[in-house]
Amino acid sequence: MNFLAHIYLSGDNPKVKVANFMADSIRGKKYLDYPPDFKKGILLHREIDTFTDAHPTVRKSTKKLHKNYGHYSGVIVDIFYDHFLAKNWSNYSDKPLEEYVDEFYDLLGEYYDILPMNVKKLMPYMIADNWLLNYAKLEGISRVLDGMNRRTKNKSKMNFAILDLEEHYTVFEKEFTSFFEELRAFSAHKLKSL
Repeated sequence: MNFLAHIYLSGDNPKVKVANFMADSIRGKKYLDYPPDFKKGILLHREIDTFTDAHPTVRKSTKKLHKNYGHYSGVIVDIFYDHFLAKNWSNYSDKPLEEYVDEFYDLLGEYYDILPMNVKKLMPYMIADNWLLNYAKLEGISRVLDGMNRRTKNKSKMNFAILDLEEHYTVFEKEFTSFFEELRAFSAHKLKSL
């Protein structure tokens, strides 16, 4: 899953949310250097990724992209799935997406000192372009895919994946919806057991 889903699946604990968001930057056992709620968020992130990567529905989604994007297919599906979460946000939360996102950006400011350096560098761009809110629109997803393609020095061709999303939009959305119900249940259980 991508940023928005990881944040959402963290529940209400602000430290778990921030840690889940920054977890890709924490390698190996480095998570042990963090306070308990941050450890929990990092471990939850890893559990979510493992569950997602092995799930047959997610694999069905990535298979549609594999011919054109190879090992980048999983990253693209994560972004597509964040789009459907943002687009259908009112099905998952009583709080409007704009308010939820603004509160999360405030949290990043509040816990700025604990963030890894690469997350600190990413933050201004993320907030200025309001990535999390703009996931709800196809133009926002297109911009994200363009940015990801530039980060791969145009090797991934991920910028073209917006065409795949448009072509298979209904199918991707159905796959997301069925998968996300399972992921929500899995994450809620993991949150309690971590």
